[in-house]
Amino acid sequence: QLQLVQSGGGLVQPGGSLRLSCAASGGTKAVDYYAVGWFREAPGKEREGIACITGGEGGTEYKDSVKGRFTVSRDNAKNTVYLQIVSLEPEDTAIYYCNVLNLWGQGTQVTVSS
Repeated sequence: QLQLVQSGGGLVQPGGSLRLSCAASGGTKAVDYYAVGWFREAPGKEREGIACITGGEGGTEYKDSVKGRFTVSRDNAKNTVYLQIVSLEPEDTAIYYCNVLNLWGQGTQVTVSS
């Protein structure tokens, strides 16, 4: 049974960087078979999709508001998808989730504050 385990996140100052990880295990196929989405849920707001990487060739797409600061990548050997975030802003404070086939990771908190 496929499981997604997230890591990374934490408290970061504005302008800082983070890398979030989403490790897949237990599935019958490697993570590069799947499209993986990244979502975030800010306090008082609905969960929103912010980035994704397709299966196979690994094409990426981003929400306009995060383009240029967020980068999705994949390490097939580690069966892990990453979300690299640079130039963090207080508005990026949220719980971040990865998603594969409607299966969610456990979420990881990112707090941007001085």
